Amino acid sequence: MSACPHTTSHLVIGGGLAGSMVAIRLVTQGREVTLLERERAAHHKVCGEFLSREAVEYLAQAGVNPLDLGAKTIRIVRLTARRRTVEAALPFPELSLSRCVLDEAMLGRAAQEGCRVERGAQVESLAAEDGVWRAALRGGESWRAPQVFLANGKHDLRGWEREPGRHGDLVGFKMHWRLTAAQTAALRESIELFLFSGGYGGLSLVEGDVANFCFVVRRARLRAKGGWAELLAAIQEEVPHIAERLQGAAPKWERPLAVSAIPYGYLDGRPFGMWCVGDQAAVIPSFTGDGMSIALHSGALAAQKYLAGDSAEQYHRALRAQLGRGMQIATALSRAMVSGVGRTLAPIGLSVFPGAMSWIARSTRVPENALLRSKEKLPEPQPTATR
Repeated sequence: MSACPHTTSHLVIGGGLAGSMVAIRLVTQGREVTLLERERAAHHKVCGEFLSREAVEYLAQAGVNPLDLGAKTIRIVRLTARRRTVEAALPFPELSLSRCVLDEAMLGRAAQEGCRVERGAQVESLAAEDGVWRAALRGGESWRAPQVFLANGKHDLRGWEREPGRHGDLVGFKMHWRLTAAQTAALRESIELFLFSGGYGGLSLVEGDVANFCFVVRRARLRAKGGWAELLAAIQEEVPHIAERLQGAAPKWERPLAVSAIPYGYLDGRPFGMWCVGDQAAVIPSFTGDGMSIALHSGALAAQKYLAGDSAEQYHRALRAQLGRGMQIATALSRAMVSGVGRTLAPIGLSVFPGAMSWIARSTRVPENALLRSKEKLPEPQPTATR
């Protein structure tokens, strides 16, 4: 450990959407902020890469326009279970953009506004000493700060692990594909959700007409199949619609990204003055498409509460009150979707009640009255964001 640690007034651990948002909000109010990001360069993450209207609004406040980055418009949602497919129009056009591109744009905005961004800075431990936080990094360096915002995403920091979620037995996979021209055209302006034995997933286009194929599956189902190749084959056999989409497609990577122990339904905060944002504060099931807007909202809310003189505990209570009902609904639906009964009833329910998809979307979003729309002293949206 370094004998002379670096010091900063506000330390943000993690350079994802939530970490960048809280950093941007603080530096634009004249606060000194240092952000530690473990990865040295742009990288992909396991994510459905769906941007709701609320997420786009928060990005605009941060000065990032997803359309300038190549985001694709989504107007239709399709749901396929076994051999049946139903579709519905989304209440508002949404967007899809890879996290690799979006996260870099947000980090760039934070740096432009005056945040010190340290890449390749992997925090190994975090502890409070006499009212000051000390973060020890791999390699021996350390940072001290009176305020810490924990934004390290799905991967817990040792000693600060989250409690298991209400639906925590799922493993997530993600692969980018180059579809054939015909299948790309068929997928355009839509997101396709699919249910299979023990899991569910989504398929949509991101920048460059690349298809993002992302799904979660129960651990037991994954163990029974043995691995990615066997599971992918089983999904295509069970859901012919996905087999049709992937016929003739070329994977963009040698192997998929994977993440385990996803604590879906988690909604809490750490004690001892810890400001947790993004997935460290709330993890909503992926099918809702609201994970990125919650990350951005939590970062904005944490900054607002801190700047107003509120405590971390007050922030977490407010976030729980705003997201609690939606989290309960989303978690219950997620459990149903990985069951045999859920796979059977979901397409029938959407056919009989075509407005069900809109109801689910509204019920699992950040509540309208909780969104932070004030742009006072915030940077105006830029015509082109920095990658």
